[in-house]
Amino acid sequence: MLCANARKQMPAGLIQCVPAAELTLFRPRRLIWMPMKHLHLVVALILSLPVFGADAAMFRGNLAHTGVYDAAGVPKVAKVKWKFPTKGQVISSPAVANQTAYVGSTDGNLYAVDLDSGAEKWKIETHVRITASPAVDGGVVYFGSYDGQFYAADATSGQLKWKFQTAGERRFAGKHLHGSQPEGESMPDPFDLYLSSPAVTGGVVYFGSGDGNMYALDAASGKLHWKFQTGDVVHASPAVVDGTVFIGSWDSYFYALDAATGKEKWRFKTGEDPKIHNQVGIQSSAVVVDGMVYFGCRDSNFYALDAHSGQQKWVFNNKGSWVVGSAAAQAGKVYFATSDSGLFHALDAKSGAEGFSLKSKGWPMFSSPAIAGGLLYIGSNEGKLLAIDLKTQQFAWEFQTDASREKGPALTKPDGTPNYEAVFNEDFYDNMVAGANRMLTVGALLSSPVVVNGVIYVGSTDGNLYALQ
Repeated sequence: MLCANARKQMPAGLIQCVPAAELTLFRPRRLIWMPMKHLHLVVALILSLPVFGADAAMFRGNLAHTGVYDAAGVPKVAKVKWKFPTKGQVISSPAVANQTAYVGSTDGNLYAVDLDSGAEKWKIETHVRITASPAVDGGVVYFGSYDGQFYAADATSGQLKWKFQTAGERRFAGKHLHGSQPEGESMPDPFDLYLSSPAVTGGVVYFGSGDGNMYALDAASGKLHWKFQTGDVVHASPAVVDGTVFIGSWDSYFYALDAATGKEKWRFKTGEDPKIHNQVGIQSSAVVVDGMVYFGCRDSNFYALDAHSGQQKWVFNNKGSWVVGSAAAQAGKVYFATSDSGLFHALDAKSGAEGFSLKSKGWPMFSSPAIAGGLLYIGSNEGKLLAIDLKTQQFAWEFQTDASREKGPALTKPDGTPNYEAVFNEDFYDNMVAGANRMLTVGALLSSPVVVNGVIYVGSTDGNLYALQ
């Protein structure tokens, strides 16, 4: 029992069971015998050592995108361990591996940051914004940029290994977008903020593109294995489970593709909005658990599908509010947040019945939740990281970014809700873009938090990558 308990808190391979009658500790050139009566002292010493969690080497922590991290979490109000400044906004979610945090910025750089000190190790310049989250596998970091290229670089040195040119990046666009004027003009969506984040498995790297394709490349060489054309922008991130790639497109379809060939297995139709293109498109990435696929949509629905057939099992309607962030799933529950309504929902994974919901004073949440140590962490567009105790079903604590403290009051009403009237004062498209950008000056947490070894890593539109503990 002692050995079993120790295994739960130690990395694989660090502790081995021995007969209960005695414990032998090996040192160079010397063998020490330990009687049973001292065994409890040794175990206590082992359990007092630091607990090392698994790395979080890709978006949502794993190929299934569960958002669950093997870490102790941060049970009390977080304090800043360090913050790493960039010259742009950090919309990208960090990947953490090899004692390094890898993250992109709208300043056009991918950064490698030392976990202990927060110092820069190296950076790669692409000269255009990076809002995709990187993935690290086999000593290589993979990421996409708005220059339409997909990069592979040495994770230790930052030296470029190869890059792949797609047919070009673009944002989702539509006429009379969100009701803006002029009606006849095609308008890029200012809320299409993320690029697709890669998944790497079996020597293949998978990602979507603004050119409408889902790509599968050889991870070692960058050679194209296959591509699958959808009807519009693909900025959701692929989940890869049991030989199937699960991905949504802005063409209103959710796809299941054969991971080896790219052949379509099934597709599922979500809602459309041909008049103002507001209630359409899959921006959220899927989570795949227990034979089910869960994803949110800009048609205001959160869907649960059978992973093998694509058959709808249930749907949860959010009454006009988008679901942009990805969900987290654990222990028969699925968790997600909404945009305009600023609601956090906990649903039964099998039935879709609501367990509980919490409101963040009406501030949207584009960030995706992370679960560690009994707490769930999610970023708010208010510039706050919210911690939710899943046992008590209440907010446990919050952390406020620098920009949220400095610039938030001017864009917040006395009741704590966002002051949209201060920035959106006409229905012309340019005003919508300027207003959306102004709201991001509060240090919004569009980045999704990552939890490793009791530290939370999350980016902000104030330009910082924060390490919180």
